[in-house]
Amino acid sequence: MISVLIVDDQAMVRAGFAAILGAHDGITVVGQAGDGVEGVALAREMRPDVVLMDVRMPNLNGIDATTEILAAAERDGRTSPAVLILTTFDADEYVHDALAAGASGFLLKDALPEELVNAVRVVAAGDALLAPRITKRLLEKFAATRPATNRHSLRLNDLTEREHEILVLIGRGLSNREIAESLFLAEQTVKSHVSRIFTKLDLRDRVNAVILAYDAGLVERSD
Repeated sequence: MISVLIVDDQAMVRAGFAAILGAHDGITVVGQAGDGVEGVALAREMRPDVVLMDVRMPNLNGIDATTEILAAAERDGRTSPAVLILTTFDADEYVHDALAAGASGFLLKDALPEELVNAVRVVAAGDALLAPRITKRLLEKFAATRPATNRHSLRLNDLTEREHEILVLIGRGLSNREIAESLFLAEQTVKSHVSRIFTKLDLRDRVNAVILAYDAGLVERSD
């Protein structure tokens, strides 16, 4: 069962998210908070698997609250929750700040209900997730300033054919589950391949893997 804490300063938004998530098997909403300060306190008390975090809130914004929640978990020696940032704003600085704070995902509030449910499942499984149009815009911005080169070719040669195939799909924004379905593999098998890819290419996270795929020319902007 995936436990979820919802942090948003609008009561109707919290209620809507809770209703959507509560209607799906395997997900339970364990608490709701109206600002970042309350969110930090409830996250420490309830130890949810996932925190849905708004950005603009009174008392403590979602980015700073994310930093505090993850830092508190580390200090306490417990497993950190996956933080999924939810906002109506898609300005680049929010994406950068959220990722820098340690957030596992970034989703816009205009996402479809099934996209929200899928996002919760993805980050709870240890994957990273960005809203598709945010990913596309960030990578187009990156590609415009750094044309594809072959400077990664030597490291890419260390990958097996299957690992190379999976890296391309990561570059296209697919989650482990989606890659598994696309290649007819078990999700755990994909996770193992992804781990080896990160080790071989010295990648910190999935975002860096996506950037490398673009930088190396494995994925085109049209993809």
